[in-house]
Amino acid sequence: MLPVQVGAALLIIGSLAACSSSVDVATPADAGSAACRSAADHWPKTVGGQSLRTTSSSSGAIRAWGDPAIIARCGVAPLGPTTDQCLSVSGVDWVAHQLTDGVRFTTYGRSPAIEVLVPHAYKPEPLLLPAFGAAAAAIPQGEHRCQ
Repeated sequence: MLPVQVGAALLIIGSLAACSSSVDVATPADAGSAACRSAADHWPKTVGGQSLRTTSSSSGAIRAWGDPAIIARCGVAPLGPTTDQCLSVSGVDWVAHQLTDGVRFTTYGRSPAIEVLVPHAYKPEPLLLPAFGAAAAAIPQGEHRCQ
């Protein structure tokens, strides 16, 4: 499961190199779920001072901000136990996975999960996570938690 997600994240981030006004983003399988519709009501208007951008997806479960784009997608498969770094930010647990061009943060213990891709241009990347707290909190916390 994890290698496929890493490949998809790299594809999304890699496509940003030729970024135009619209950000090309794949729609996750569970983007249309009731949980993602609820989370979408809480997406931030700005992230780290970056404005909202249009995406190739018509789904409200997907948003992007800034250039290079910070991308948030609700509806990704929840993570199982992992050895990746797990952090708790404002009551929401996130698993951090280093990518070539940034960091992929995935909510931990929530189904469906929210994935946030943060390019290295926004270091330190975890400081952007509080902006996504309300959206993530709209999806109930399950039994998995950061230790």
